[in-house]
Amino acid sequence: MKRSYIKSICSVMALGTLFACHDLDVPVTSELTPEVFPTTDAQFVSAAGPAYVALRGNISVEYFHLQTLTTDEAIFPAKGGNWYNGAEFKDLHYHTWTKDHSTVNGNWVWLSTIIGTVNQSLSILGNNMPEGASKKQMLAELRMVRALAYFWMMDSFGNIPIITEYGDYSPHPNVPRAEVFTFVEGEIKAALPDLSETVDVSTYGRPTKYLAHALLAKMYLNAEIYTGTNRNNDCIAACDAIISSGKFALEPSASYLQMFYPNNGPQMKEFIFAVAFDATATNSFPFRATNLHSRYDIPRGLVAKYKMPFTPDAAVSTLPEFYKHFNNAGDIRNKEWLTGPQYFADGSPVMVTTTKKGYDQFYAGSDPSAPLTYQVNITPEVKLRQDVASFDVGNDELAWNMGYRNIKFYPDASSLNRNQNNDVPIFRYADALLMKAEAIQRGGSPTLGATALGLVNTVRTTRGAAALTGLTLENVYEERIREFASEMWHRNDMIRYGKYEGKWGFKTDSDINKRIFPIPNSAMLLNPALVQNPGY
Repeated sequence: MKRSYIKSICSVMALGTLFACHDLDVPVTSELTPEVFPTTDAQFVSAAGPAYVALRGNISVEYFHLQTLTTDEAIFPAKGGNWYNGAEFKDLHYHTWTKDHSTVNGNWVWLSTIIGTVNQSLSILGNNMPEGASKKQMLAELRMVRALAYFWMMDSFGNIPIITEYGDYSPHPNVPRAEVFTFVEGEIKAALPDLSETVDVSTYGRPTKYLAHALLAKMYLNAEIYTGTNRNNDCIAACDAIISSGKFALEPSASYLQMFYPNNGPQMKEFIFAVAFDATATNSFPFRATNLHSRYDIPRGLVAKYKMPFTPDAAVSTLPEFYKHFNNAGDIRNKEWLTGPQYFADGSPVMVTTTKKGYDQFYAGSDPSAPLTYQVNITPEVKLRQDVASFDVGNDELAWNMGYRNIKFYPDASSLNRNQNNDVPIFRYADALLMKAEAIQRGGSPTLGATALGLVNTVRTTRGAAALTGLTLENVYEERIREFASEMWHRNDMIRYGKYEGKWGFKTDSDINKRIFPIPNSAMLLNPALVQNPGY
């Protein structure tokens, strides 16, 4: 069911190529014009498709990198020069990115493209689709896609321009973050009445009322960062709209890991909103639109263990500062990590044959070419053994197995390429529970007979961890680490908890201006009305 849904969305791309430049003011153009398309119900549905294709764009690679590699959650060191990429990943780790950084620029372009594509689709459908409930729902869903893109853009870049009219190509200045917050809040509330309350395969991957409530909750939880005013009670009310619906539930320990498997989808009871992936789908947008987690996460010595059809790059790992929080015996979330000596499912060790020099490039014995067979062992520390300046751990077996790996998005042995079929959840029911718990812990008023401690313990015990006897904000933060590893919320959490300026790995930068990224230089050249963020 998941695959057919994705293909129905992607099929519209054969009808025209849509594109956007580095600026929200640059026109998005396509062959989907009111004069030639759409006129039928099927065409109306297809006309909404490009927005969802654009949404899938960078989410699982470049956006993941921006939200994760800038935190203590993950590090992407070079290996013998491989993956240095002009200091691209080093700068993310050290917080030394500039307005010309490729990942920063790529995410601005991607989010701008979603917004421009939705503006176009809203214009076409608004002018051509017959009035009625179907039109209201489709337009509301598109507005929610745009609101989500604006939220991500506001969260990442702070002060941004607001463009809602297709065909408005005049330069627009970026407006204060608090004003963007008010705009996004208004968009969500305006769309909410016309969104569906149905939660099943027919609405999977499409915005429902519950995505609207989840996005409002996330905004309100972070409102003090965005606007200077706390909105904890509003966050609790938005979470209650999800909790009281009765349409969602925590997956039990037995199926927690399955939420992220290649065959995940609408059957997952926790998913409020997910971005769907199909490893066979093609895409003409200028973005990856692929889920490449196993390419980056799996050590190359484990190809046989996971029956992978390609040799992974094995480039991304976590840091001890992050992994230390996975310390509860019996917690199912511990099993999403690759650590220590590796074994096949039958218990036999995973063995790799190389040479003594291939195993350790600093081997100084007389027989560097002598064969050596070893058991793959994933070690916790990441050491820049080859060169600190070039962020390089070396290019040998020891280097390739450095750092524990998160494989929550489990390798897809069914895919014949590097892409995976794992859908990527954006909001889960567990987030509604933990956001409400945090809002209460921060001073919000308890509702529905719930306590912050009770909500956190509901998540913990469902995952197999022992219940807490008391609760602090730090406990909530640590629970979010365990629950949402690799789900692109850690930067957002670290900033809210005042931890983004801390030290981890090799990073010592404490500049508070780094809480938001710079407006890319390419965008400012295209739009002279933009003003650069402080500190850049």
